[in-house]
Amino acid sequence: MDQHAGPPPGFDPAQPSAARIYDYLLGGKDNYAVDRAAADKVLAVAPDQRRLARANRAFAIRAVRVLAAAGVRQFIDLGTGFPTSPSVHEVARRADPSALAVYVDYDPVVHTHNTALLASDDQVASVQADIRQPEVILDHPEVSRLIDFDRPVGVLCVAVLHLVSDAEDPAGIIAQFGGRMRPGSCLVLSQFASESDPEAMAELRAVAAGTPVETYFRPKDQILRFFDGFELLEPGLTSVQEWRQDAVTAPTRLRIAGAVGRKP
Repeated sequence: MDQHAGPPPGFDPAQPSAARIYDYLLGGKDNYAVDRAAADKVLAVAPDQRRLARANRAFAIRAVRVLAAAGVRQFIDLGTGFPTSPSVHEVARRADPSALAVYVDYDPVVHTHNTALLASDDQVASVQADIRQPEVILDHPEVSRLIDFDRPVGVLCVAVLHLVSDAEDPAGIIAQFGGRMRPGSCLVLSQFASESDPEAMAELRAVAAGTPVETYFRPKDQILRFFDGFELLEPGLTSVQEWRQDAVTAPTRLRIAGAVGRKP
């Protein structure tokens, strides 16, 4: 962020941000006291939450590798958060240097960081938009510039849909993206599962209640419905620690379930 220009419009340091909390859990520096305070309350009852955040990030990277190996060359990353290496386009470009990516986040600070970082690369773009308005994202000029929906596209919705309430129709949101995706396209999705430890789940709900990071846990059967119209790749819907991971890791108190679906 340009210190001389001041904070971007919409920035509120008094409210926690999902992107900044995630950054803190991953060991980053793009966070504020309000974010650390919220995360620390959850860490008090679920000290393995940092491990879960890293596992979720690793799930996304493994999924991108799988998509890139299958020939997907363009990606839309919804709720991307602060830049973390390796990023989606960095991983995809190991398979093909021409890979394209659009990073989408509603957080104005995230957008400012990503715009500055990606300014010299015309094969990637940063878009400030809310996942609750898929039509705005799908019709955004930067998305239209980079993404050809007549070819397979990978859409990532990793650890973001649990910020969307049932009243906001998360399944309908995913369906709008799915409606634009041609056969061979893939959906990568993870979200907090209600099979989590009850005490840790209650603490996270209490910390997040009434804030922009209010969190909605969902049972696995509801998460599976987000993949309507897609065929799940093996091993299906699992904890993010287990998805195509050979090493056995201890379960965490909070659970994030993830899967990758391919449009037939």
